[in-house]
Order: sequence, then structure tokens, then C-alpha cells
Amino acid sequence: MSGGFTVAQRIAVLAVGVVGVLIPGLQPQLLGALAAEGRVSESLLGHVATAELLAMGIAAGGAGFVLPITRLRATAAAVILLVAALDALTPGISGAALVAIRAVVGLGEGVLIWLAIGLIVRAAEPARWSGVYLAIQTLAQFAVATLLGLYVIPAAGSAGGFQALGIATVLGLIAVPWLPRRYAPLVRDDAANAAPIPARGFMALAGVLVYLAFVVAVWVYVEPLARERAIPAGTIAVIAPLSLAMQVVGAGAATMLAGHVPALPTLVAVGAVNLLLLFVIGTPPSAGAFLAATSVFGFLWLFAMPFQVPAVIAADPSRRAAALIGGAQLVGSSLGPFTAALLIGDGATGAVLWFGAASIIVAMLLLTVAARRRRVQTLAL
Repeated sequence: MSGGFTVAQRIAVLAVGVVGVLIPGLQPQLLGALAAEGRVSESLLGHVATAELLAMGIAAGGAGFVLPITRLRATAAAVILLVAALDALTPGISGAALVAIRAVVGLGEGVLIWLAIGLIVRAAEPARWSGVYLAIQTLAQFAVATLLGLYVIPAAGSAGGFQALGIATVLGLIAVPWLPRRYAPLVRDDAANAAPIPARGFMALAGVLVYLAFVVAVWVYVEPLARERAIPAGTIAVIAPLSLAMQVVGAGAATMLAGHVPALPTLVAVGAVNLLLLFVIGTPPSAGAFLAATSVFGFLWLFAMPFQVPAVIAADPSRRAAALIGGAQLVGSSLGPFTAALLIGDGATGAVLWFGAASIIVAMLLLTVAARRRRVQTLAL
């Protein structure tokens, strides 16, 4: 299933999708600036972040049920303008209204991500294109985060930061004329198209959700985990940038290996290595070992995600479940830290490691059962 896309169309779709996924890499800076200026409390900051990510996930997974696939350019242009306008308005909003407005922004961002996922799941090599998308979005987040951190926010505060984000979003309009006008239906047979996604498709999506819940939960608490284990401040300072660099390498490695290694065994192997990493992070023999473990963690974070696409397709070959994978990833990313926070409470953060280990095991079981069940049934026929 190639989708019949030209090179220009692929670039345009990925560019629009990258615009939609900038905020997860920028939330610490932008929301941190709001908190530093006294515009939001620490508790409200968490609600704002969760509301936007959760709304992104819902829209990325659910847009296909409410939006047509026949007016992609008009949809993208309208959403880009809405998101940019709300970005510019954000610094002047406070309280519950801030949570609401960022949730609306998240819905718009999720629609842009849905457009990118629509291309990926229609590609002949979805894992490869997923890796390309992940690598580009990580580089874009790094570039914008560097610009905001070094120049914009120090000079213009949170208002300048959100306005810069709005400008970056508006730039997405440049790609709109090159977007495909429409997507072909994933399922051409009307009866098959009307049928619900099979249970194994939802099982695979649940595995993806739980896996991302593990990843982001551990990542959010990685610095508190380091401090509790007496890791030096200098080492803690390089955890995030080194992990970000390793994420780019991981996405690139997945792009090169996609189609050459089987998806499900690769995901299971990644899960096993992550269990080992959690053990090292929990009981590091040295600061260097902790840093190495978090670096490999970053590599595997983006390395694994492209292989989730063919695993979900194996569970539901119609690719309708795969079209929801971005939503599952984002919902998991928002629910993971939320659940971990409930487990930790006011105590030590070590509980997040147990949550992470349990999530890995559950995710691998769900993906394995979902992806292999169809193969067993096929052999039995």
C-alpha cells in the first residue's frame, strides 16, 4: 500500500505533522516560564500539561471518525490558524481558562498529527516512515527548544515563548499547498470498512498505550530519581540533552532497520533491555552507569516506536487500528505520569520504577498476544 504520494506530498504532510507535535518537547520551558512569572501554580501547571497532551491523543486517534479525508488542505489550514491564534493568546489567560484553552490547542495539534499518521499507515513501509517522522520531530523540538531557551524566553518571557510557538505553527501554512487533497480509504470494501476494529487491534493499541505510559512516567521522574541516588548535579544536568541526542539516533537506527528485522521480536527485546535499565537506574553502581542507562533509555524510546506500527498492523491488517496509534501513544504519555504521581504521593520516587516494570511486562504481553493471534488462526485454516 504505497498511497501514491509524491515526494513533495510526503514532505508537506510530515512538516504539518511536526508542527502539531512541537509542544511535548517545549512544555517544560513554556509552562516553566509561566510558573516562574507567577502566572500558574505548580499544581495547575501539571493540569495544563496533562490536559493538552490528553487532548492531543484523543484528537490524533479520533479525528478520523469525525473529519473527512477529502478536504485535507482546508482542514490543515484552518487548524494551523486556530492553534497559532490560541498560542498567542495563552500568556494572557490564567486559572481554569488556561487549562481549557490549552486543551483546545491540544485538539488542534492532534488533528495535525492525525494527518501525518494518515500518510504513515498508508505507506508500503510504515515503520520506516514512522522513524523518519520521529527523527524530524525530535530535531525540530530540539531546534525550537534551543531558540526559546537561549534567546526568546530570557528576553521576552513566557509571552515571547508562546508567540514564537505561534509563529512556528503559522509557518506550517507554507506546506499546505503541497498536501494531498485527500487520502484513499484504508479499507476499500464497504462491508469491511463498516466492520468494527477487531479486538486484537484494540489489544495491540492498549499495548502501545501502556508502553508509552512506562516511558514518559519514568522520564518525568528521572531527575528526582537521580537526586535520591546521590547522582552529582553535573551529571544530572547532561541527562536530558544526552537522552535527546540518543533519541534522534534511535529514530534513525529504526528507520534504517525497518523492513529488515521483525517488529514483534524487536519490541520484545527492547522491553527486556528496558527492564534491565530500570534495575540499573534504581540501583546504579556509579553516576556514569546511571547516565549510561538513561542514555540507552532515550535511544530505545524512539527506536521502539516505529516498530509498534507494523505490530499493530499485524494485529489488524485493515490498518484501521494503526490509524489510531498516535492517539494511543499520546494518551499513554499523559496517563503514565498521572498514574505514577498517584502511586508516589509525597514519598520517594522509587515506586515509579516498579510501575514502569509492570507496564513493560503488560505492554509486551498485550502486543505479543495481539500480533501473534492472527498468525495462529491463519495457520489453523
